[in-house]
Amino acid sequence: MGAMVWKALAAGAAVAAGAVANKSVTAIWSKTGKDQNIDPQNPHTPLGEALALAVISALAAAVAKTVLTRKAAQYYENSAGHLPAPLQAREEARA
Repeated sequence: MGAMVWKALAAGAAVAAGAVANKSVTAIWSKTGKDQNIDPQNPHTPLGEALALAVISALAAAVAKTVLTRKAAQYYENSAGHLPAPLQAREEARA
């Protein structure tokens, strides 16, 4: 497996993370009973709601990207027998 395979896996993980994060935010926001069509950029939207949505969105995106990228790297390592080159280089730099 080469660099192109890792780039494809990482890109796929990022796209999937976006979809997972979007669904998660929608589910979390709907459970709060708030308006699902909130526009955080609209000045008529209460600042607290806009900030809450921003925090939930950022947290969901970061968690989903971290988890799915780790899974992609784990799959790559199991298939190729080693970590992808960028992760290997970071690991060696820490050692």
